[in-house]
Amino acid sequence: MSARVIEGKPIAASLREKLRVRIDALKAKGVVPGLAVVLVGEDPASISYVTGKGRASEELGMHSEEHRLPDLITQSELLALVEKLNGDPRIHGILVQLPLPPQINPERVIVAISPEKDADGIHPMSLGNIMLGRPTFLPCTPNGILKMLTESGVEIPGSHVVIVGRSTIVGKPLANMLIQRGAEANATVTVCHTSTRDLAAHTRTADILVAAAGRPELIRGDMVKPGATVIDVGVNRVADSSRKRGYRLVGDVAFDEVSEVAGVITPVPGGVGPMTITMLMYNTVAAAERSAAAAGAAS
Repeated sequence: MSARVIEGKPIAASLREKLRVRIDALKAKGVVPGLAVVLVGEDPASISYVTGKGRASEELGMHSEEHRLPDLITQSELLALVEKLNGDPRIHGILVQLPLPPQINPERVIVAISPEKDADGIHPMSLGNIMLGRPTFLPCTPNGILKMLTESGVEIPGSHVVIVGRSTIVGKPLANMLIQRGAEANATVTVCHTSTRDLAAHTRTADILVAAAGRPELIRGDMVKPGATVIDVGVNRVADSSRKRGYRLVGDVAFDEVSEVAGVITPVPGGVGPMTITMLMYNTVAAAERSAAAAGAAS
């Protein structure tokens, strides 16, 4: 068996074309959706992500701001910038790129972002609304995974989904999104983590397996049920002297092995990544629509 590979770029491109229609409708009302991305330090991976997010917003005709700050910035200085962006009417979505340097408490920064501008979907209010099944901004990577599955014709309702990883930005919110009622949910969910005994016994029961542990090639071919859908969220650098940069990117899934067993699989890179950026644009546009509706109601 050779698995069908789901590429994120064409799906993301299709969704962005639909998003462009909503952006044009906002512009006709005099509203240009605005995204502000804040980057602290010079982490190469973070710089790459931020650059991609800025490029995507500009291609869609959105207002884009990039705030690059030095590693030694204080927490109070960063919070002051967030507060300034909260009050800027040109900005509808705010993203502070993680990780942050050790002198800054990331939870303090996330909470400081206005819930109405939570483009990343990880404010405690957004996460709480997910658990309660209320409309809210959804975390970008989990939402991108659900859109990718739906657009690829993978049936989610009734499926057993096993998630390997319990982070606040992927594992936990994805589990809560999947157990809600809806066309992109209604699944039975198992969440595995570092204390899970006999991980393979759980992963082999999955109709849909999501690997988000941050461990290179953790999921091997013998850990996957034949015909399963495998979504690889991991992006890991592995030393490789044959490469110009001295490393190569691999996921949490041993792609060659698993693709011989699975029915559907996503690659790394080029799988979930493009979807994550597109969902950031979705949240920003949704925030701009809410803002425009509120302004219209008040006038």
